[in-house]
Order: sequence, then C-alpha cells, then structure tokens
Amino acid sequence: MIIVRSPLRISLGGGGTDLASYYSRHEGFLVAAAIDKYVYVTAHRNFTDEFILKYSKLERVVDPAQIQHPIIREAVALAGVSRSNLEIASMADIPAGTGLGSSGSFTTALLKALHVGQRRPVQPRELAEQACHIEIDRLGEPIGKQDQYIAAFGGVTAFTFRRDGSVEVAPVNLDESTLHRLEDNLLLFFTGYSRSASDILKDQNEKSKQDDPAMMENLHFIKELGIRSLNALVSGDLREFARIMDVHWRRKRVRSAVMSNDRINEWYDLAMRSGALGGKLIGAGGGGFLMFYAEDKDALRRAMAEQGLKEVRFKFDFEGTKVLAS
Repeated sequence: MIIVRSPLRISLGGGGTDLASYYSRHEGFLVAAAIDKYVYVTAHRNFTDEFILKYSKLERVVDPAQIQHPIIREAVALAGVSRSNLEIASMADIPAGTGLGSSGSFTTALLKALHVGQRRPVQPRELAEQACHIEIDRLGEPIGKQDQYIAAFGGVTAFTFRRDGSVEVAPVNLDESTLHRLEDNLLLFFTGYSRSASDILKDQNEKSKQDDPAMMENLHFIKELGIRSLNALVSGDLREFARIMDVHWRRKRVRSAVMSNDRINEWYDLAMRSGALGGKLIGAGGGGFLMFYAEDKDALRRAMAEQGLKEVRFKFDFEGTKVLAS
C-alpha cells in the first residue's frame, strides 16, 4: 500500500500572475504557503486485471484510455504505468472547489504515488512540472502554476514565473517570531460557496491573451503588491502585509464580475469592522474561503460565527508532497 499526501495552500500575494497568458510576456510573481490540510492518494496492486478508481465516483476499467477521470487518465499515461492491476483512491481534508488548490495537490500526490509504485524517484521540481504539464498542457485548463509548485515544495515560498515557462523557487526567509505571528493571526472562514476555478480564470486568461488594457493594468498592480507583500513579510511588518492584502482584494474584485458577490462583500466588511486588519477571498474567487489577518482574533471569530461561517484552523506545512507509507 502506497499512501501519499499533498498539502493545500493559501495565496499570500501576487495570485493570478502565474498564468502563461500573463507571465509569458511580463513574468509573474507570487508568494504562497502550504498548510496542514491535505489531499491523500492511496495506490496498491489488486488481484484483478483492471484499474479500480475510487474518488467521488467508482470506476473499473481494463484499458487506461477508458479512465473517465481526466487527471488520473493522463497521470497514468505520463507515468508509463503498464500493468492494469492497480487500485487508486483519494480523499481530502477540505472539499474541492474552495480555493485552496486541491486540483494541483491531487495531481502531485497521484503522480508521486505512481512513481513510487514503479520505484522511480521524483524530486519536487520535476513533480510540479509534470503536474502542470497534465493540467495545463494535456487537459488545457486555463489555470496557473502556483498550486502544483507550492504543493510539491511546501513551506512559505516565493515563485517567479519566467517568460520561457521556467519557475524560480525561493523559500521566504522569515524569522521565527514573524512566522509564528503570521501563523497565529491568519484565520480562514468557509463561505459555504464552492466554484470552478477554471470557469473564473477563463475570463482572465482570454482578456490577457487579447492584451486587454484594464486586465493587464490590474495584473501588473497585483504583481507589484505581491513583491510588496514579500518585503513586508521578510521585514516582519505584518500590519503592512495585512494592509496590502486588503488593497489586493479590493483591486482583485474589479477583475471579474463573478469574483465576489453581495454576501461575501458584506462578510468581508463586517470582518474589517470586527478586528481584521486585512483579508481576501482565497483562490480564483467566487467562493471558498475568506482569509483575514487579525490581532484581535476573538472579536473576529465571534462576528463570523454569528454569520454562520465555519472557521478552519491551520498551521503551515514545510514538507510538501510526501510519501507516508510504501
């Protein structure tokens, strides 16, 4: 039995500049953090000559080309799995479609499990590149590279997306006090809304390809905010980091009409009146988790609880995609 886990993530600044439609001309930059909420994939050999796949559905096929789940089908092909007596199952701490990068985490965990099953070592960079290749190149999803890279590497990490498609990976140099304060004062609340990141990012992707002036100006500004967020984190100025998050969210909302809704906006404004120093909706937008930085956490928790929003507490993950058993 092979068991692999891959962390989910939160974006700390610069999100949206990791799409090829932007970075291939202007370079992208963002900061992200892996958290201790995971996608798990198990794989083991069975006694029947078929693939048995267990996720939200159950599949049993003999020919891997018949696999309906697109990521599993492409991962099996990329990994060169030749024998069909394989059972694969997945589960997650947080539902998909909530802005925490679950698709990228699933893909990295699955690929890692398939490589381990064939006794083939794979390093984080190769794992991230393969996951991106599957989701972006093979499946044509209009998404970025953030999720796959932060899942593979873990930690609090800065990524620079070069015009040639290469990615520079740099762990953020936080002192221990700043790291603990950041971890303690970031709070996640589930809005109850789920959505498809691909649907929301498709509009951004198309406008970027068309060199839409408003979209490009927005993304240029978001990238600059990502750089400023990194500087605030490294200097330990977490109040400035929170202020930049607020600016980021207010600018991000104008990127698309489906980025937010009246209810989410009301919750955000309430949080800012209840102790939050800054915040944003995690991921592509439209639903998922609201994240806030707050020093007066009790007041914020009370306000969100009264609105029926469930808090998910977390710590950072510094291990990335990891084999738990093999």
